[in-house]
Amino acid sequence: MKKSLLFCLVFITNTAYATNGINLIGFGAESTLMAGADIPVARDTSALNTNPAGLTQITSKRYDIYGSLLRITDLSHQDQLNDDNHATNLYTGLGGMGYAQHIDNTACTAGLGLFAQGGSGGIFEQVNTAFGTKDEFSALFAVAKLTSGLGCKVNDNWSVGGSFGLVYAAAEQKIFPNTSQGSFAGIDIQDATSLETSFKLGVQYRATPKLTLAATYTSKTELPLTGGKLKLNLTDAGLGIVSYKDVTIEGLALPREIAVGAAYQMNEKWLLAMKLNWINWSDAMKNTVLTAKSPNNPLATNIESTSTMDWDDQWVLATGIAYNYSDKTTLYAGYNYGKNPIPAQHSNLTVAGIFEHHFTFGAGYQYSPLWTVFAGIEYDVGKKVNYTNPELPFGENAQLRNEAVWLHMMVSRQW
Repeated sequence: MKKSLLFCLVFITNTAYATNGINLIGFGAESTLMAGADIPVARDTSALNTNPAGLTQITSKRYDIYGSLLRITDLSHQDQLNDDNHATNLYTGLGGMGYAQHIDNTACTAGLGLFAQGGSGGIFEQVNTAFGTKDEFSALFAVAKLTSGLGCKVNDNWSVGGSFGLVYAAAEQKIFPNTSQGSFAGIDIQDATSLETSFKLGVQYRATPKLTLAATYTSKTELPLTGGKLKLNLTDAGLGIVSYKDVTIEGLALPREIAVGAAYQMNEKWLLAMKLNWINWSDAMKNTVLTAKSPNNPLATNIESTSTMDWDDQWVLATGIAYNYSDKTTLYAGYNYGKNPIPAQHSNLTVAGIFEHHFTFGAGYQYSPLWTVFAGIEYDVGKKVNYTNPELPFGENAQLRNEAVWLHMMVSRQW
């Protein structure tokens, strides 16, 4: 059972991506196409991962399956040794699904969903090193969540809900693995994973027939990565490639979040929504500690290495609109802003969660009373960071650039 669960989660997190830090801006079509202004709307199965109180708007049965394709248009690094080095992982596919059903003779709806949660990373295959070689510098970190939830109406105005999730994370990293010179030894880390629990609480309040208010709380989820394998290049010391089988990476986490929002139904055609979200990165991303024990060569020593992150807390403002163009067609647009939470001196070319501005556009079309399809695009505006990180094997005055475009699609069935 555990192996089946891990296979499903790995399938929807086959590589890495980043938007609000390492979080996606939305989940499912409507949430994403309204740029994450979702908690006061939350009326499909993505409510499991945005605001479980919104499940109460599903009054029968609903199934959603969605997919997204990310095209990195500019993930680049330059420094004193590299003029303009581009990442090679240009495409990323991810997705998820959800099912929800109203419980007979109650005021509650229950659901189960599988969501790509977030991540970050880049693969730079031909980086000039200070040792006169070209080598790979890469890191991929992906997170997914299997979650169940329940939303209940307290009365005609109030709805409350909660969801409980299993969070799976996977990471790999290469720091010049084919290079060994003096005190520098290349590293290759593979198959480090984590499986932890999380929860989310939410409320929706219909203040007037046109105005809905909402709030959510998301727990912090520690993600200690274990079970990994590490290869250390000690060729220059005469030890060759040394393998370590007891490898852990501690210090990574999904952050605590508190969000408030409002949706205003101006008339039969126009819906306006907003969300203000506080993301507690300063507590979730302080530093990482890599520990590697049990080398296969008795002359090699155990490894313990600390990397500083010291991310800042992030305030994210999301605004979105939905326009009922016709009885069957709804148009969407949105804007999401969150200041880059990564301090310049701790920037890393493989942790490219530096985006700040996001624009979304799309549409939903009700093909029949049972079926609705959604499609749209997200543009993550290009961002440039100049930095000097003394913990990386680069010189001064490095630069990181990132820009991306997403294609989002979803198919829904209600019956």
